[in-house]
Amino acid sequence: MLILLAFIIVFHITSAALLFISTIDNAWWVGDNFSTDVWRMCTTNTSTCVAITDQFREYQSIQAVQAAMILSTIFCCVAFLVFILQLFRLKQGERFVLTSIIQLLSCLCVMIAASIYTDRHEELHQSYEYMMEVSKGQYGYSFVLAWIAFAFTLISGVMYLVLRKRK
Repeated sequence: MLILLAFIIVFHITSAALLFISTIDNAWWVGDNFSTDVWRMCTTNTSTCVAITDQFREYQSIQAVQAAMILSTIFCCVAFLVFILQLFRLKQGERFVLTSIIQLLSCLCVMIAASIYTDRHEELHQSYEYMMEVSKGQYGYSFVLAWIAFAFTLISGVMYLVLRKRK
């Protein structure tokens, strides 16, 4: 049982780390001499960054992605704290339902964020407010990490749903 508990904790911490990295790091859309995410656009040649503000055409879509990723990260961290609390407070044989619900909310939020970015990426990167042509890029590793975090939080949420407290 101790090994299973350690695995669940490591799995949950890995999910949170993936969410933090994909939310913060500047690599959702990359090209030869630029990288952009939901916060800013940077050129690699001159190391200058421009914040994505409300002057960009698709700013509402970017704000939705920002909000969903932040909520997902917060829900994942709260789910971990609730799991630790439930670990000591639940009676033997009960399930970690509250932890599962919060973790599945985190899963839903990261799915919404990555789906919006996937759907709107063409419009997002054709804005004239960028310093350079960013439409000729590809998805970066932060975007891929967001989808991997989706899978991890989904698996984790289902694991908590099936898990019962034992001795």
